[in-house]
Amino acid sequence: MPGPVVYYVRHGETDWNVAGRLQGRHDVPLNRNGHAQAVHCGQILRDLFAKDGRDAAAFDYLSSPLGRARHTMELMREALGLDANGYRIDQRLAEIAFGEWEGFTIAQLHSRDPQRIAAREQDKWAFVPPGGESYKMVAARMGEWHRGVVHDCVVAAHGGTARGLIAYLGIAHAAAAPLIDIAQGIVYVFRDGEMTRFA
Repeated sequence: MPGPVVYYVRHGETDWNVAGRLQGRHDVPLNRNGHAQAVHCGQILRDLFAKDGRDAAAFDYLSSPLGRARHTMELMREALGLDANGYRIDQRLAEIAFGEWEGFTIAQLHSRDPQRIAAREQDKWAFVPPGGESYKMVAARMGEWHRGVVHDCVVAAHGGTARGLIAYLGIAHAAAAPLIDIAQGIVYVFRDGEMTRFA
């Protein structure tokens, strides 16, 4: 029997995304482009649901606790004609924590922390930033989350958590998953062990 379908959206763009800063658990708001991307994802979902003859209100809606994901979810729900606040928060959907590295760009960290950056480039899957977490750890919590999913759902979360889910589901090998680009303004559909992108 096929499992639940997950409609997964990375939050819209922030100014830190534009600057290439590691955001992690920092609560950086959506910028104007991010706002538009969130509305666009709501329109993509509306079209997908209409094509499948599904009622948007019949899905579970879940968000990361971080403001950029919550705002994305609220804008998507409004685009679907639903109450903006009719969703649940799940702490396990929070972005990968970069600890002491948050707020810096990778280029800055090459100067500030070259040995650890080199170690990360050798093994991005298992590397733990100072005070942060590894993709391996993120995949474990995303696996715990996914095992509890019982209904088709819409998720607003992050690039790091998407990569963790991809690894957990075996869509990509662990070493490759952290290198996958998870774009903004795209709906990723996880169905029957596969991932499909809708723009």
